[in-house]
Amino acid sequence: MLRIFETDPDAMPKGAFSDDTVGRFHSGRSVNNIPEALAEWKVTTGDPEVAAAIAQLMGGQPEETDSTSENFIEILTDARRVKVVLSGVDAVSSDMKLWNGSVLIHHCDGVEFISPDEDRGKACGCPRLMEDRKTAWKAKRGPGPSITVTFRLAEDYDLGIFRFQTGSWKLAEVLHEIGNALDRIDGEALAELGIELVEYTTKKGRDVSYYKPVVKVLKSWNDAIAEPKSL
Repeated sequence: MLRIFETDPDAMPKGAFSDDTVGRFHSGRSVNNIPEALAEWKVTTGDPEVAAAIAQLMGGQPEETDSTSENFIEILTDARRVKVVLSGVDAVSSDMKLWNGSVLIHHCDGVEFISPDEDRGKACGCPRLMEDRKTAWKAKRGPGPSITVTFRLAEDYDLGIFRFQTGSWKLAEVLHEIGNALDRIDGEALAELGIELVEYTTKKGRDVSYYKPVVKVLKSWNDAIAEPKSL
């Protein structure tokens, strides 16, 4: 897990998963090679039955794309929030990565290198302060968060395991809170995976708005299924 708070108290790269998932959730997309944030979830899968189930649960229409990925069916859903089941603290994983094209050139937990093996455990040299980390990342001189959430859908538990990947700094900043909440639950947890609109005006009068992914741990999954109305 990230260790960025030890020093200062948001497209998954290839090869990072042994893929046992049935689909992926996305909070953004690329239009003419330009990144675009989404207000509602996009889901991709390679299974037409999974696509149909997602459309039934979350709205939208499955569309086959030209993607060479195994998840070539896309559903632009109508859902900004969805109830999910997390297996425990291991359902949320994170580290820090800097890529040069398809080459991983820096991989750490915010304090020590994770790879390559010969550097594992050595100080990574990342800035101590959060703002300095973000500045280095924006300048492509330092790594950014690489966060993965794996989950099942609360309304269709047996549909399979999905994943959501993000480099969101906002989510990275609260990962310790999510971990603590999951740690207090024995077994699986019911949670809400959402896309939240943030709007504010700066001190200089500039209006700012953006979307951020959020994970809210709600209660034990065992407690939730004992009280079906809570779903």
